[in-house]
Amino acid sequence: MHRSLSILLLCAAVFSGCDSLDDDRIPPAAVNITFPTVAEWNVYGVASALDHRRFIPEKHLPAGFYYTASTYCGFGGILLVGDVMGNPMAYDLACPVECRSAVRVVVDSETNLAECPQCHSTYDVFSLQGHPTSGEAAEKGYGLRRYRVGPGRGTVYMQVSN
Repeated sequence: MHRSLSILLLCAAVFSGCDSLDDDRIPPAAVNITFPTVAEWNVYGVASALDHRRFIPEKHLPAGFYYTASTYCGFGGILLVGDVMGNPMAYDLACPVECRSAVRVVVDSETNLAECPQCHSTYDVFSLQGHPTSGEAAEKGYGLRRYRVGPGRGTVYMQVSN
């Protein structure tokens, strides 16, 4: 009886580790992007499924977006997307394999995958919540760091935060 239970527990431990995702490799950093009005969300947010936008203050992206002293864009910047259902999702742009703020994933509009230009790992940001699909990230189970997107409080229409 004890032997059967031991084998069952061992199998559970082995198989539960196969699907683990490490989306915590990017160092924690403050995230706060606010869209005070529907109009601002319509210009700088994501309007539909498979839509995406990058927020990188030092590169003035997106062009024309007004960054304030209380705007924070994570470790490598923010990737804001509309998932396959059109729901907004946000990820840190930094590749979790490289772990450097200047090595940022880029969305390929043909494949609808985010790819790291350095290690060439790819991530599904539209239907698999930033899970890796190929490359070293897939081999090691490194996913993109996710952030919250939702209605803001008070005078804020939408907000990206950690």
